[in-house]
Amino acid sequence: MSSEKFTVSGSQLVEKVKQLINEGNIRKVRLIHNGRTVFELPLSIGAPAAAAGILAAPVLAALSAFAALITECTIEVEKIEK
Repeated sequence: MSSEKFTVSGSQLVEKVKQLINEGNIRKVRLIHNGRTVFELPLSIGAPAAAAGILAAPVLAALSAFAALITECTIEVEKIEK
């Protein structure tokens, strides 16, 4: 399993998380702000992208509210090796 980190502005946060979920090879998404994990979204291994999108809708709404309060955060993703 590999992991990647992306630093994004608050305005880019939701779009980047949506993009990562739609890739389909993500196991976990973690948001880090000021060195602390503030949010963690585990995704099922092999879950179809449509199901992940439906389940993530309320989570994305919460992320939108969080994004409005911050200027920058780090997204850490765990990817499934294929």
